[in-house]
Amino acid sequence: MLERLNRAVEQIEGDLAGSVDVAALARTAATSEYHLRRMFSALAGMPLSEYVRRRRLTVAGADVLAGRDPLLDIAVRYGYGSGEAFARAFRAVHGVGPGEARRTGCALVSQPRLTFRLTVEGNSSMQYRVVDRPDFTVVGFKARVPLVHLGPNQGIIDFVRGLDPEARRRLEELSDQEPRGAVAVCDDLDPGRAEGTELDYYHGVITSAPAPEGTAVLPVAAGTWAVFTTSGPVPEALQYLWRDVYAQWFPSNPYRGRPGPEILRTRLSPDGTRADAELWLPVEREEA
Repeated sequence: MLERLNRAVEQIEGDLAGSVDVAALARTAATSEYHLRRMFSALAGMPLSEYVRRRRLTVAGADVLAGRDPLLDIAVRYGYGSGEAFARAFRAVHGVGPGEARRTGCALVSQPRLTFRLTVEGNSSMQYRVVDRPDFTVVGFKARVPLVHLGPNQGIIDFVRGLDPEARRRLEELSDQEPRGAVAVCDDLDPGRAEGTELDYYHGVITSAPAPEGTAVLPVAAGTWAVFTTSGPVPEALQYLWRDVYAQWFPSNPYRGRPGPEILRTRLSPDGTRADAELWLPVEREEA
């Protein structure tokens, strides 16, 4: 998988002075566009679209400093419809406008070309199982919150703390399917998984019971799920689990992500500093 992903990165380089076709990149990587976006974001630490933008403006910056072509020609070459749009994008990356950069020869920001490699440490193994599930329903309290990659997600913390304890207890009693008990469900994520983009967060249960008043319902279609387990400090162990799934498990197994919610069941230690967790991700087998 990583070899194919690196071929897609090479393809991006050839398309910087033009249009980068994500569907074509997905074909090069022999996977779906959906999985490519999620895989890239998890491994690179930035959305695919952001990487393309930074690489494009890195190369454009070299053309600006070279001083051979008019700035408008450079803007059009790299896909910007006007000098103003190019100047805004250029300033967002480099901190100065292209005209000022050319006049002063100031230092610009460079986004290096990415190469993905698999690092094998050998001191731990990832525990997982693959489960085929019929359709099921998530019932719970719902909020729209920002995506946070590292550190506590204050939006989720504040939302859960604001829920009525008795209502939460009654909801947990409705759990009658795996994963049992209270679960955190993330749905409708931005395809690029950019930091700060919003998602639907459910504090809920998997149940066949009618939804209580004041709760939201999320129907989930039948499909295959990869289930991962971890234990460790909160929230690092939970956030590193997502990273390791995309950096280690997907490149080593014949599966790819498919659209659907991500489900996390967490059991905290008495002091709240550690957790045992089970992460359910919707997957499908890669085509041979």
